[in-house]
Amino acid sequence: MNYTETAQWLKDRLPSVPQIGIILGTGLSGMADNLDDKFIIPYSEIPGFMKSTAPSHSGNLVYGLLRGVPVLFLQGRFHYYEGYRMEQVVFPVRVMAKMGIKTLIVTNASGSLKKHLEPGAIVRIDDHINFMGTNPLIGVNDDTLGERFPSMNKLYDPFFATMVNDIAAIENITIQEGVYLAVTGPSLETKAECAFMANMGADLVGMSTVPEVITARHCGMKVLAFSIVTNYSNLFHDLAHSQDEIRHHAGISGANLKRLLEVFIQRIS
Repeated sequence: MNYTETAQWLKDRLPSVPQIGIILGTGLSGMADNLDDKFIIPYSEIPGFMKSTAPSHSGNLVYGLLRGVPVLFLQGRFHYYEGYRMEQVVFPVRVMAKMGIKTLIVTNASGSLKKHLEPGAIVRIDDHINFMGTNPLIGVNDDTLGERFPSMNKLYDPFFATMVNDIAAIENITIQEGVYLAVTGPSLETKAECAFMANMGADLVGMSTVPEVITARHCGMKVLAFSIVTNYSNLFHDLAHSQDEIRHHAGISGANLKRLLEVFIQRIS
């Protein structure tokens, strides 16, 4: 089944067409818990969706009203390292675009390449580096989605960025900004690789987000993205990382990010 058919399949089942799509990364699935008129569909029931095998990714599509605004949450994403083809990784983004969703919010957990970005920090992504060795737009272009060579200039919406900074100041939530570098994983980065990435201009490193954002731009969607720093890279220590550490820091900052996004969504709707 293609993404156009899946989009129609969802529209036939959801109470209304959501205005905003939100992809929830590692440790952040709980952000979709407190919604009004909540409607949950497991990925396993949605035509064309894959199975999310990453730790703490619930694997549910959740529709609901967030402060009265209809939103669509993806509790977990598909990763290239899971063995999926890139078109499968970004399939949900194209489905959302075909449903008529114009705004995409992407969240992830990341490792810090800079000392000032401590574990627990909320970082608004203002640019990225695609270091995955591939691109979700490779192949035959679907002209109904977007042009063959979409611009990546100001990829993360500047108006959204300004609005989020204002909200953070009013709500007394500390956020920072940085450049996110995407690798394939699933092995974590070596110390030499981290030094190389930091010298390239990256502030954060992770294994997702960039394919989804490139696809969203191709589809004409506006994008806002956040990383929660869950660990320092091994530039700063010699300890092994653990999934418990990652989930711990994501949980601590997740509440503040949820509050920030609730106000943002209400403002733009």
